[in-house]
Amino acid sequence: NPWKPLLLLLSPPAFSTSCARCAKDRRLRQKRAISERQLTRYFVDQRKVRVVGGQGGDGGHSFHSEPRKVFGGPDGGNGGDGGHVIFKADQQMKSLSSVFRFYQGFHGERGGSKNCYGANGAHMYVKVPVGTLVKEDGEVVADLTQHGEEYIAAHGGAGGKGNRFFLSNENRAPKFFTPGEPGQERVLHLELKTTAHAGLVGFPNAGKSSLLRAISRAKPAVAAYPFTTLNPHVGIVHYQDYEQVAVADIPGLIKGAHQNRGLGMAFLKHIERCRFLLYVLDLSVPQPWSQLQDLKCELEAYEKGLSERPCVVVGNKVDLAQSRINLALLREQVAERVIAVSALTGENLEELLLHLRELYDTYVKTEQSQGQSPVKW
Repeated sequence: NPWKPLLLLLSPPAFSTSCARCAKDRRLRQKRAISERQLTRYFVDQRKVRVVGGQGGDGGHSFHSEPRKVFGGPDGGNGGDGGHVIFKADQQMKSLSSVFRFYQGFHGERGGSKNCYGANGAHMYVKVPVGTLVKEDGEVVADLTQHGEEYIAAHGGAGGKGNRFFLSNENRAPKFFTPGEPGQERVLHLELKTTAHAGLVGFPNAGKSSLLRAISRAKPAVAAYPFTTLNPHVGIVHYQDYEQVAVADIPGLIKGAHQNRGLGMAFLKHIERCRFLLYVLDLSVPQPWSQLQDLKCELEAYEKGLSERPCVVVGNKVDLAQSRINLALLREQVAERVIAVSALTGENLEELLLHLRELYDTYVKTEQSQGQSPVKW
């Protein structure tokens, strides 16, 4: 087309860096909301990883030579050590989805002449979420519960010795050297257990996700069908003195969860890390106190002593008419403190937040009295 160059000159550019009116159109695209089922593809709490340390560099083999010094002797340097593969806990990581299935450490360099040593291979750091268990052949070899904690998953091989290393009075011109050793090879199983201060435990459709949305900025999916939550969510409750309490929304449990029914043991393990529990009961159903008994039985069957942790009973959906009648009956049947709230209308959430802070302060004092550092967010 002979008019194409002229049309290109007359057509306005897609955007202009000098025109303020055109510059307003260049906005950042908002992050698209991800549904709960789509989120399960990104949330991974188990991973099998093969790690191999870097190989050590071979030793050098050379003899020094210069004018008027022909027989300078051996000067081959040692090879560098191979790099390690190191797992490092990072608080910014929330899932094992970004962890690959194979990691290889960097190799060490070969020893050079003039007694120059080879450079060591750089370490390979793999970021994992806080609360990651490292298992080998079913046994726990590392528990990364603190931010910045490291574990050497595979050691790098040692560098070889150059012929300079073997110089002695008996052998003034050694010609042999040693190769670098191969790195350690292991197959490890990573298992993530969500680390949070409080855990919301309850049956499906008890209102756990709605309650977490009401007290924090977390946005778990909420719907009218059971098993809406397919993976744990962690919300942060902020207080005026800048303390932060992490609350985990555990997917709904049913009878026989310790036998892997429903979502089963895949999410019971996330309750192990919680320092205190919030039993969320649906006050609109008949005999809500039976829910508490069933939940405690499931926790106790999974791990002995898990149901005895500090807890509070949260009666949700108090805005319904039937819930008022069941609330009085619930307080007569259970010995624990019962806080009636409505995650939909926000009724009585202040009392829940104050008691949540009391449980957190008790946990912090207990850890400090035992000489341990409490988990901070």
